[in-house]
This record gives sequence, C-alpha cells and structure tokens, in this order.
Amino acid sequence: MTTPRYLCTASPAATLYDTPALDMDIKALAEDIKRYYGTHLAQEKGCASGHYLYSALALTLRDRLFERMKQTKHTYSQSQCKQAYYLSMEFLMGRALGNAALNLGVEDTLKKALVELGLDFEELAEMEHDAGLGNGGLGRLAACFIDSCATLQLPVTGYGLRYEYGMFQQRIENGYQQEMPDHWLRDGNPWELERPEYTQRIKFGGHTEFHRNASGWMEVQWVNTNDVLAVPYDLPVPGYKNGTVNKLRLWKAAATDEFNLEDFNAGSYTDAVAAKNEAENISMVLYPNDASENGKELRLRQQYFLASASLQDILEHWVMINGDDFTHFAEKNCFQLNDTHPTVAVAELMRLLIDEHGLSWDAAWDITSNTMAYTNHTLLPEALERWPVNLFGRLLPRILEIIYEINARFLREVANHWPGDRERLSRLSIIEEGSQQQVRMAHLAIVGSFSVNGVAALHSELLKKGLFKDFYALWPTKFNNKTNGVTQRRWMAWCNPALSELITDKIGEAWITDLSQLKKLAAFADDKAFQTKWHDAKRQNKQKLAELVQQSCGVTFNPDAMFDIQVKRIHEYKRQLLNVLHVIHLYDRIKRGDTEGIAKRCVLFGGKAAPGYAMAKQIIKLINNVANVVNNDPEVGDWLKVVFLPNYQVSAMEVICPAADLSEQISTAGKEASGTGNMKFMMNGAMTIGTLDGANIEIREEAGDENFFLFGLSEEEVDAMRQHYNPQAIINSDPDLKRVMELLRGGHFNQFEPGCFDNVINAFTSSHDPWMTVADFRSYVDAQHQAGLVYQDQTRWIKMSIINSAASGKFSTDRTMDEYNDDIWKLEKIQPKDF
Repeated sequence: MTTPRYLCTASPAATLYDTPALDMDIKALAEDIKRYYGTHLAQEKGCASGHYLYSALALTLRDRLFERMKQTKHTYSQSQCKQAYYLSMEFLMGRALGNAALNLGVEDTLKKALVELGLDFEELAEMEHDAGLGNGGLGRLAACFIDSCATLQLPVTGYGLRYEYGMFQQRIENGYQQEMPDHWLRDGNPWELERPEYTQRIKFGGHTEFHRNASGWMEVQWVNTNDVLAVPYDLPVPGYKNGTVNKLRLWKAAATDEFNLEDFNAGSYTDAVAAKNEAENISMVLYPNDASENGKELRLRQQYFLASASLQDILEHWVMINGDDFTHFAEKNCFQLNDTHPTVAVAELMRLLIDEHGLSWDAAWDITSNTMAYTNHTLLPEALERWPVNLFGRLLPRILEIIYEINARFLREVANHWPGDRERLSRLSIIEEGSQQQVRMAHLAIVGSFSVNGVAALHSELLKKGLFKDFYALWPTKFNNKTNGVTQRRWMAWCNPALSELITDKIGEAWITDLSQLKKLAAFADDKAFQTKWHDAKRQNKQKLAELVQQSCGVTFNPDAMFDIQVKRIHEYKRQLLNVLHVIHLYDRIKRGDTEGIAKRCVLFGGKAAPGYAMAKQIIKLINNVANVVNNDPEVGDWLKVVFLPNYQVSAMEVICPAADLSEQISTAGKEASGTGNMKFMMNGAMTIGTLDGANIEIREEAGDENFFLFGLSEEEVDAMRQHYNPQAIINSDPDLKRVMELLRGGHFNQFEPGCFDNVINAFTSSHDPWMTVADFRSYVDAQHQAGLVYQDQTRWIKMSIINSAASGKFSTDRTMDEYNDDIWKLEKIQPKDF
C-alpha cells in the first residue's frame, strides 16, 4: 500500500500551529479584506470587481470560522465525547455571508469596517449565489438542524453531496416553467475547504468471491469493481456567538488515478476519459430525473456514494484512535438518516464492519442496529423509495447480498412473532415480490434502526396507524415523534431586522437562542403603541417584497393590501390548484361588482415543479394565465393582483417570509408530513389559513383557534368521503364553484390556447382525485372570506399577528434538536476551549 501523499511524514515545530487568534475589531476586519482583495485575489487599483470584493469579505470571515472549527474539533477529540452524524442528500443552506456575520457576532462591526472602505454590506451580500445543495423543505430542514446543533453546542457533523449544479434555475416563458442549469459553483465557493487527504474510494459493479481464511472464517471480497473517488469539502456551520463551529462535509465524485493509457495511445481519447466523466456525473446534478433507467441508476449511485464515503470517513477516524477494537463504537457514535435517501447506510455499515474490519455478523449487526436512526418525511407510499433488485444487484452486488441476509434474519423474527401469517411476512419483507422484485428502502431503514421518528404529531400517529402499522405492532418502542422546526437566527434575526429589532427592544435578545421567550410579546398584543410599531415593521417588509415583485414580474403590489402567500414545491397534494380556484372566484365576484366584504389582496405563488411532473407544470401554466387575465383587467384594478414569482429559492424566501400577511398551508389532510414554511411565516407574524394537516395542528394549538383560519375535511373525513366522492355533484350544488368551472371550461383563461387546461380540469373533477380539491372548495372560500373581513380590521389583525409570533416558540429547531438529543442521540453539550 502506497503512503498517502497528504500524510505527515515529519513532525513540524509546535510553533507552526501557534498562530494568534484573529481579531474581530473594525481595523482587523478592514485590513484582512484589503489583504485578500489586493494580494490573495491579486486585484489592481481602479478595478473594483463586485465578485472579488465579495470573495475578499467571505474569506475574511471564513478565516475566523475555520479557526473556531478547528478548535471545536480539537475539543471534541480531547473530550472523547459521543458524536452524531446527520446524513442527508440535501442541505439547502442558502447564502452564507449574512448568517456567518450574525452568528460570529460581527454584523455591526463588519458593516462599519466596510463603510471605512467605501463598501456596502447589503450590496456585497447580494453577490453571493444561493448554494444549490437542495430542492425544498427536506434540504432546508437539514440546514436548520445543523445550525441549531452548533448553537446548542452538540457534536454533530453533517454529511451530504457537493452538487456542481443545483436542481435548476426556473424561468417562465408564455406561462410555462422552463428549466435552466443552476451552475451555482461557476464562480467557486469561498466558504469551502477541500480536504483531499480524507478522500475515500467507493465501489460499484463487479462481483463477490467467497473463500475461507487461515482461521477457517468465511471471507468475502468484492472484486473487479469500477471505483470512484469521494473527495471531501468542508463547510463551517457556526453556532450563535458561542465559539462552536461544526462542519458540513460534502463529497465530490472524481475518477481514480487509473487511466487507460492503451486506449489513449491508440487514439481513443473519448474511451480513455469516459470513466472520468462517468465518475464525476455522480455529484454533478442534484436529483436527476429518475423517470428513465439511467436516471434511476444515477440516483442510486448518488445515495450509495454518500453513504459509503461518509461511513468510511467515520470508521477511518475511529480506527486511527482505537485500532480495530469496535467494542465501544455504538456508545460513541450515532447516525441520523434523513429520509430514505441515505438508508443504504444500514447495509454499507454491515459490509464495512464484516468485510473490511473482520467483525462477525452478530457483532456488526449489534453495532449497526444500535447506531442507526431513521427520520421519515412522507405519508405518501409512492414517495418511499424502492429500487429494482436487478439494478441493485448489477450496481451494488455485495450490498444486495447483505440486504438479503438482513431480510432473511428479520423474516425469521416476524415468523416467530406471527406464526403462519404469510401475508404479514409479505407486507414486512424488505424485498417486495412482484413482476419485478424491489428493495424497499424504508423497510431496510426501520429494520436496521433503533429509532424511527415522524416529524409532526399527526404524521407520527399516521405512520403508526397506517404506513408502518405492522412494524409498530412488532417494535412499538422504536417509534417516536420529533416535530420539525426552523432556526430563528436565519428566519427572523437575519431576514427580518425590522421586526427583530422591535422585539429585542421590547423583551431583550434572549429569544435568538431561546425562542420560547417570544411568549412575552403576548403581554403587548393590545398595546396601541407597540401595535403601531409592529404594523410599521410589517409594512416596511411588504414594501421590500413589492419591489422584488415589480422587478421580477412587472406587477405592482400595494403594501396596504393583504399579502396572501403560497410558496413551496409545486405538487398536487399541496393544492396550489385550490388557491387558484379561489383567485378565480374573487375575480368573478369583482367582475360582477360583488365586492362587499372583499379585502384588497395580492396573491403570490412560488415554487418549482419537478422536470418530469407534467401536471405540476400545467398548474404553473394555469396560475400564470389567470394572473395575466386578472392583472390586465382594468375593472379588477387594485382589488386583486396575482403573480407567480420565478425561481423561488432561499434568498427569495428571506424577502417573502417577513412580508406575508396570510400563509397558505392548504394540503389535503393526512398528506403533509409537517411543513416548515408554515413555521417561518408564523414566527414572522403571518396568520395561517390551513387544514388539519402536518404541523398545522400544532401551530393552531399554540396560537389558539381564534388566531388560525381553519377549513377543510379532517384526515378521517377525507378517508370516509373517498368511498362516495362525487365532485360534479358538489360543483352543481355550489353556485360560486359552478361559475368558476364555467370560466375554466369555457376557456376564459386560455382563449388562444384551446384545450390547454383540459387535463387539469379532468384531474380535479374526477371522482378518483386523491387530493379532494373540490370537496374543500366551499370551506376554503368561506375561511378566506373571514380572513379578508378580519384584515380590514387592522387593529384586530395586528393583535393576531403579534399573538402568532408570540406563540411560535415551539417551532424552533433548537427545541427539535434538544428532543433528538434527549431521546435518540444522548450527546453531551461541549463548549470549545478558548472561545
């Protein structure tokens, strides 16, 4: 074995490490910015490049983050504490600059340093690209989780993939979504540090060979594989003003050093570099479209690549300290699997422990089943990943063998528990039988984990009663709930300075690390002076969003109108369609002169449809066509404005969230696991209009029934109605809905595109519509009317806004992560030395 080229072969002088701590004052920050700009980035006088100015600023802060990250890691090592690892295919981090300045506690100092240099902090912050490392709620939740872990000083490391391209940049042309590459790394990423010395080798393909060693033990070798290298890049994750900086390690795929020189010399350059291109594809794009067989294979490659690289990295560190003694490994390590994407880690940890480190099956299983913990994020059976056995066997033959063995031992336990119950055996099996056998990844996760949690109270109960009821009957103690949250550092302190300053002036700044402190605001809900200041802060935020809408859509939003917001992934179960039907209803009323009780309203939609999701793309088209008609009708005027904001992402949400008056959380009851946008909006004083779904239930419990606009069927009522659902009968019995349907079916919103929306109309008027859109229309319209009436009583509305914010303390990820730690990880909180 050759010596790694990054391994130290000599001991450098101790003074090499003894660098003084970097100062955080105005002078030190200004000097470092100038040094990076002029020397490190080699910029000359008279050339003021915004990109390089931003980079100099980022590198200045990165130095201070990295010195704390190094000290944090050293403290963890010195204390020999238990550590947890959060494995996720997505980390939707957003922009790093503002968060870094806030958490380091240098925001004001940095702004003053920049003023001395003739620079503006906000302008430079706008230079940063949104990190394209996630798609939606799952990735944003992961980002909030690791932020809170650092603030709580929990020794938690994130592991993900360093996608070269994010999901896509969204452009709207003729109302349709157009996808463009999101090359977010085109200008580099000054926040990351490549760590090639920790590169791991990942196996694909090949076959297995069995033989007995000198001791008589059966050994397995996975041979003739096509290997790929996983190169790590570390991003700092700072806690809030506490010296702790944890890390997020992202893996980039690279070809091995092997190069087919024979092919190259023969003139076949394409064949010689094909392996390099294939290897790099693994981390090239976030979530390839898996409608094709090639897409499925690439996605499975991504998932195994993440799991294998991360586990090898962790085991390598363990062996460096403990050798091949894994006696106490489970006591010191815990792996949290964020949804089914990384759950192949269960089988991969078994492979590494057995094949690479020589443990017996029983010893390896004891470690695996006591270190893996699985978070489920969906109630939709079709969203639980399954992989064809033939694909799995071709790509990961050794992993499939291990899964078969796990399943055989598990089914033996099931058979002993329920003798003769073959149907239950079939339902529980990790391998799903049928015309094409499938590996059920959620089943693998449950079997291999000691903890299985849902992400909202209702969601967790529905998992136990429905999706995983057989597993719950077998292992009831495995299942628990951890209601999601969001970090108030980014989603209030950073993105909403107007409201944050008002709150801090009134109750102090302790809420930034203890969101339950916001309950003190309830005492001022009737205070007229405080209400005025609250209204002024909200209006300031609405003006900022109005400017973004004007710039992006060319539509004028009136800051005095109600800002009615629905921003999230475009999916039928999230029911953007129901919102559009209400918009058409309002349009119809205004056109008929029936404006009594209507509040002036600006409706904003945002979100991306998966490239292969035709119905979601048609819904985007419908929204845009309706908006075009409404916004250009002089009779409608400023009663109603509608926009679809293109390319929704974290930085856009940082503008949208503080400005929202009404938060649309209108999914079909029983379909949304939790939701986190609902929490961000509530925190910032928006009222929620929603169903009894996901975390809406807990939001309503906290805010009070009178401060929540509830509508729609419950989960039980949805199930009951399915048996006799007749949308056309509902339409015929509701004059308002009937008029809406006449406008749609008559082509009023697609006069030059006949038949454009037939598929959409047919879908939601079908008796087989799983989302029950028509069933909830009347209740939704009535709740919207009530919201409009309340909005016109601004004193009452502002009071409700204050109470919603005051009641949002439960929905901080600080609380969520404390619960994960208390019930699952059981880590000690560690204060880094010297900070």
